[in-house]
Amino acid sequence: MKLLSIFALCIAGAAHAFSVVELTPHHIESPVLANIVESTNNIEPNGRITNGEKATAGQFPYQVGLLLKSNAVSSAWCGGSLISNTYVLTAAHCIDSIPEITVYLGATERTSPEFTHTVTKADVIIHSSWNRRTLRNDISLIKIPYTPYTSKISAVQLPSIANSYSTYIGERVVASGWGRTSDSSNSVTKHLMFATLEVFSNSLCAKSYGSSFVRSSIICVATPSGQSTCNGDSGGPLVLESSMIQVGLTSFGASIGCELGYPITFTRLTKYLKWIKEHTGVSY
Repeated sequence: MKLLSIFALCIAGAAHAFSVVELTPHHIESPVLANIVESTNNIEPNGRITNGEKATAGQFPYQVGLLLKSNAVSSAWCGGSLISNTYVLTAAHCIDSIPEITVYLGATERTSPEFTHTVTKADVIIHSSWNRRTLRNDISLIKIPYTPYTSKISAVQLPSIANSYSTYIGERVVASGWGRTSDSSNSVTKHLMFATLEVFSNSLCAKSYGSSFVRSSIICVATPSGQSTCNGDSGGPLVLESSMIQVGLTSFGASIGCELGYPITFTRLTKYLKWIKEHTGVSY
């Protein structure tokens, strides 16, 4: 069985006056992860979740955009979710080694947020067991100044802390973000997009990526008809369609393309609820 190479779904993207150059802050050495971060010199923002739908204003009030500035001329884009007035949840691979992050809140059009906060790596909490080579424990937090809730900004609900949880297999889930629209796109989109997908078993997912990557801390989602998260959606929320409770955050997909029907993976939040509570006080 030939396993797919994978990439984390972060993308170098356009940002005002910044010139975009290759951004590889994670020092990936594994040949399986050789394509973990893709970069571009095209700064025209014309990508989105592949074959998704346009979000309406306030539809996803917890959605956060992250402009990642690695130096004076490099920038990249990821997503995240607001979990309280002062904390954002995202992927570790997005913000590991990034010195400056601008957090966009209340945006539907990516460059027109209600609030922005610029923070530094001193405001970042990365899981202590995060592994750059295997993407294990791909989860992190960003502390931001207190932000009031509005009609376009509010926290997402997390699962309740419990002794056991559903695997979510067969559940309908919604992913959102400003990532690429297609495998031929080079950058992130202006308008927030979303796709409604379905969770399927980790055992089937492991046939694509291998059991060393598809662990119990991962949720796998099918991508029929080319609907998928793509570069630029990393760290963004995956919520249950029925309740809008966040159960995952975007982690990685197949390096050969977003639209080809291969599964996409999300960090499974029920594995990290106690860690989130320990660092933020947020729990349900």
